[in-house]
Amino acid sequence: MSELASAYVQVMLAAGVGVLLPFIFDRTRASHRITLFVVAFVLALRYAHWRATETLAPAGWTVDYLASGSLFLLEMLALVGSLSAFVILSRLRERSGEADAHMGWWGADEPRVAILIATYNEELEVLERTIIGAKSLQYANKEVLVLDDGRRDWLRDYCAEKDVRYMRRPDNKGSKAGNINHALARLAEDPVTPDFVAVLDADFVPHRGFISRTLALFHDPEVGLVQTPQHFFNADPIQHNLGIARSYPDEQRFFFDHMQPSRDAWGIAFCCGTSSVCRWQALQDLGGLPTDSVTEDFMLTLALQNIGWRSVYLTEPLTEGLAPEGLKEYVTQRARWCLGLMQIARSPLGPFARNNLRLRDRWSVVDSVFYWMTTFPFRLAAICFPLLYWFFNITVVDARLPDVISYFGTYYLWILVVLNLLSRGMVVPILNDVSQLIGAIPISRAAFNGLLRPNGHPFSVTAKGGDRSRIVVQWGMMAPFAILLVLTLVGLTIGIASDAFAFNDAGDGKWVVLFWTIYNVFVLSITVIACFELPRRERHVADAPEPAHFLVDGRNLEVWLTSMTADTVRIRGGHYPPETRGTLDIENVGPVEAYVISETTDGARLQLLPDDEQREALFVRFYTEGAAPGVAQVRGAAILSDLARRFSFSSGGH
Repeated sequence: MSELASAYVQVMLAAGVGVLLPFIFDRTRASHRITLFVVAFVLALRYAHWRATETLAPAGWTVDYLASGSLFLLEMLALVGSLSAFVILSRLRERSGEADAHMGWWGADEPRVAILIATYNEELEVLERTIIGAKSLQYANKEVLVLDDGRRDWLRDYCAEKDVRYMRRPDNKGSKAGNINHALARLAEDPVTPDFVAVLDADFVPHRGFISRTLALFHDPEVGLVQTPQHFFNADPIQHNLGIARSYPDEQRFFFDHMQPSRDAWGIAFCCGTSSVCRWQALQDLGGLPTDSVTEDFMLTLALQNIGWRSVYLTEPLTEGLAPEGLKEYVTQRARWCLGLMQIARSPLGPFARNNLRLRDRWSVVDSVFYWMTTFPFRLAAICFPLLYWFFNITVVDARLPDVISYFGTYYLWILVVLNLLSRGMVVPILNDVSQLIGAIPISRAAFNGLLRPNGHPFSVTAKGGDRSRIVVQWGMMAPFAILLVLTLVGLTIGIASDAFAFNDAGDGKWVVLFWTIYNVFVLSITVIACFELPRRERHVADAPEPAHFLVDGRNLEVWLTSMTADTVRIRGGHYPPETRGTLDIENVGPVEAYVISETTDGARLQLLPDDEQREALFVRFYTEGAAPGVAQVRGAAILSDLARRFSFSSGGH
């Protein structure tokens, strides 16, 4: 058997095992997870040894060696981060059964809960659904507080109208953490202090059972904080701009649905700010939220662990909010997370500082540092380094094709199999690379700036809402990727057509770089397309069609509601000319005045005209009831169809 055939056999063996695994693998069993990751460790170490011993340029003060060695170093650091993540993912803890068993542990004396809604510059359209959702929680002993760091009189008046408590402070010291600490100090002055404090961002709406489900986990007196996942009722910028919102989950699903439950199994799940509940006594023991980092939520977790309190995670869709709608806001948010983590690493709660943190807590911080400091710089390097070969004949990976298939191909395929088995198909090549690449430059900058200069960086609020009614091209973000795409295509063309720059003396190495470059062309092309921000309007689609009645000119017509937003609805059944007016009877909302905006092939789209009470009922219906919004799993065939449609749309000059 030839070396090439032997290499293919190894890859096909990994693929064959991957086909069989879904029939025998139980993702909830630690022994099954550990077995898969032990194999991953062996293949990763095998690959690393091969890279170190057989693929580097000869040692010496040459450009080839410096380029080859620097890429290898970046790749190995990223690999260390991956191995750390594999260890975390080898365990799983899901607490829904525990919450079921301890519902109502407090008996007849219901604990008092303060629900803090922190706000700075959000519009009423964003805030009102959060306030209404908090008021509608199926929990009696609660108080809703709006913490206004924008000092807006109109918001004070709105809170008075809705009978919720309004707080403002004279300055913005400490940003969001300072805002919450000010509220905690005021609450401490009340005749009756709360037993628990829930925190919601201004754009996050709690589901009806948010309080009762999270409080169930506080049956354990050592638990100081319960975090729940964040879900989003709108598509993130990558989903939306690529037209894959119905076939590809939002970028944070892997973290919230899979990484956090695994972290919880190790006792290192961390607070993510919104959608969390904290024990009042724990906050009092701590003296409030820490303000030394722009990611005060992660730091709060460490601060609680440092004084003996535990943080746990409940994997249930109990809130839903607004994801950043623009690429700039999306990238700014992630760069802030990165910066905050670096500030924590350099703080007294850092992994190498003298404190009371457990070894696993220190590992948790180191793991996060490796993620932010290696993933994004390596993604940039993977795009740039092949250009050194095409234009300057610099060998960055000196490898034979059979070895690449055997060592890299087998490892890479196995990792894809394992991660998709654990996450139910959530890891998609190219799209995962795009989501990392699009913010790689500012995030890499934030990582190194934060590590070298942790203090003095301003807090950036993630803008939400706003006008998204037209196409916006993010030229500044697109430019580096467009330039790299052009250079990649030019280098590829020259390399295929002649040996003017890239010489054939690289042997099989040229085939390796050729495949690598073609892959990069796809990644860069999709990244450039993602920088064209398409118009959008908030849409919260009904989970399934439901019957309703449309009263028009005295006729009571049976129709089907096929999708709804806060102010529009699409009905199926009958034909109605534009401007037709009537009353649409919606379950749990009542008869709502409406008129036809436009006809459709099987019905019409209506503009709703609800009164204030009906508008609140619509908010409750959309955001506080039902399962998680959005797409939970990848739909492979649909992704290809959606991307083909998006590329066709782009090439059509729209």
